[in-house]
Amino acid sequence: MPKKTIQKLLPDHNKIKQNKTLSIFGDVLHDANLWHLNRRSARGAFAVGLFWAFIPVPFQMLLSAAIAIPFRVNLPLSVALVWITNPLTMAPIFYFNYLVGYLVLGQQKQDFTFQANWQWFVDSLSSIGPAFMVGSLVCAAGASAIGYFGIDYLWRYSVLKQWKARKIKK
Repeated sequence: MPKKTIQKLLPDHNKIKQNKTLSIFGDVLHDANLWHLNRRSARGAFAVGLFWAFIPVPFQMLLSAAIAIPFRVNLPLSVALVWITNPLTMAPIFYFNYLVGYLVLGQQKQDFTFQANWQWFVDSLSSIGPAFMVGSLVCAAGASAIGYFGIDYLWRYSVLKQWKARKIKK
């Protein structure tokens, strides 16, 4: 049951609305569609959240929220999914992005050692940057599509399973 599982994991929307850092969005956060959980809002939230999870920019949560609002998808779910790239998973995911980019561009693979600081990122933009950015876009689009269609399939499957269970009870 995707809906029940997701609802257990999401925070209370009233607490989120009262968060002072989210006041930059103003009254937009009071739109009920941003908090309602249905198949449409869940699949859209997965698409938005997974896309920004694979893009190596600061403030991914803010960007995810900024995109979720005009598309009117579930806001807390789209923001929470950005945390797939966290301090433990960031290096392997971004290395995978680089590998995908180097394969897509057909470039020569370059040896490098990852350092989690801004200076390393700026210095490596000229050498591994193009492959890394292309790979990040490809992985972001792929993860977004897989998340969108995957949650849509799981949601439909869950509903059909519930309908069949009700028919058996009668």
